[in-house]
Amino acid sequence: MNKLSAPVQQKDLFIPWLIWSALVIALITITLIGHFNGDQYRLNPPNNSLVFLRTVFYGLAIITFPITNFIRHIMVRLNQTMPGDKTAKSRYQLTTLISMLAADSIGFYGIALYLWGDPINTLYIFSLLSGLAFFLYRPKQDEFRSIQEALTNTAHKN
Repeated sequence: MNKLSAPVQQKDLFIPWLIWSALVIALITITLIGHFNGDQYRLNPPNNSLVFLRTVFYGLAIITFPITNFIRHIMVRLNQTMPGDKTAKSRYQLTTLISMLAADSIGFYGIALYLWGDPINTLYIFSLLSGLAFFLYRPKQDEFRSIQEALTNTAHKN
């Protein structure tokens, strides 16, 4: 660890973990609502439109993972190099928010498909994929520390 940077404290990552928790709770809530009350809101469209929509949403879910990873990587690097007065905390909060919204979107694909007429298994599959994304893109001390160190090194150079 660079001796110029401060160690990452739990309080430094409080807001990113709060964002993470709120969106995980949103995913769990939407899954439970779909499970227990979804039947009353379900549509029964023609099967060919459901097949097309299912294909689109599965494709979106599959590409959401690498795109989210790529965007997160870019945002962490931009957080390290972009000039400005924003702190490492505020920079990392935006990175976390965007990553978690992308992860949550996968769960919403599942509820949309379920309400459109797909079986309950679709809701569970997309919710689990979303949960996997939440695990993979959770707030990480190493990323935050790298932003802190880069900002500290830049401040000391000026």
